[in-house]
Amino acid sequence: MITTDILIIGAGPTGLFAVFEAGLLKMKCHIIDALPQPGGQLAELYPKKPIFDIPGYPSVNAGELVDNLMEQIKQFQPGFTLGETAVSYTKVDDEWFEVVTNKGTVHRCKAIAIAGGLGTFEPRKPTFENLADYEEKGLEYFVKEPEHFRNKKVVIAGGGDSALDWSIFLSNVASEVTLIHRRNEFRGALDSVEKVQDLKNAGKIKLITPAEVTGVSGDGKVEAITVQKDGEDAFEIETDYFIPLFGLTPKLGEIGNWGLNIEKNAIVVNNALDYQTNIDGIYAIGDINTYPGKLKLILCGFHEATLMCQSVYNRLNPGKKFVLKYTTVSGVDGFDGSRKEAEKAVVKKID
Repeated sequence: MITTDILIIGAGPTGLFAVFEAGLLKMKCHIIDALPQPGGQLAELYPKKPIFDIPGYPSVNAGELVDNLMEQIKQFQPGFTLGETAVSYTKVDDEWFEVVTNKGTVHRCKAIAIAGGLGTFEPRKPTFENLADYEEKGLEYFVKEPEHFRNKKVVIAGGGDSALDWSIFLSNVASEVTLIHRRNEFRGALDSVEKVQDLKNAGKIKLITPAEVTGVSGDGKVEAITVQKDGEDAFEIETDYFIPLFGLTPKLGEIGNWGLNIEKNAIVVNNALDYQTNIDGIYAIGDINTYPGKLKLILCGFHEATLMCQSVYNRLNPGKKFVLKYTTVSGVDGFDGSRKEAEKAVVKKID
């Protein structure tokens, strides 16, 4: 059994920053996430895309932001249960909750912070038959490690930012990149569309539009895909990988059955105080919550995580007054024995 003060469900930027704020208050955190690595949407969907609205960063790649958050919380030694989803919770007594994952891992905690972003993500899949036979055998819904595609033939289907961005990126990795879209027009950043046009002109990307992938074939792994181009007979393209990027469908998953107040697939919270749900001791922070005036921004999630941790501290330490001090004054003491603090003022007489 894993025991902690705050169990955070979701290892996106909001969940990670909550570890830091909890650490300042001497509270331990453990994080559950369905993905195999921390970072949430930032790590899974667009690790190489820049973000422009993080305070203090005119521009920061999503993956770099995740790395920085992980470095920031390292001194507070959070635990991680990755590749698992929270399925059920039980109120053991007045002090403890127990949360069990889909793989049977039991977590005992004093407060739960749901920071699951838009929920668990399921890729929108093509509709043709025998799809499951090729999943993770050359049929991929995410690009987790670009080096896997080094010197390989890759077919990408889709017309949004992800399809454009990965076509551009993999054009310098794969031996051959083919981008297929059912329309001639693409819904993506103008700069990305222009880059794909330039790479097509240079012969580094093959573009087939308007067309759709209607089948996949191969002996135990992807070896070819079938393409139907408007007004033409279907034809096959040999490939090592097929990556359909049609977007993701967010779902609350089993958390939606916990008895929480749900509104438009988001969890209703008390934003006037501490982002607590209708269940005492369970909070929701970041994109997964909703309240009047809610903005789904990372910086708003950071704010919500901070107030949530203050509330949990009061919950765990009734009657004990916490005096807020700026880290420039108090420094930061890690659970690993490390200490970060500003240089002390020098007392010296001036002649």
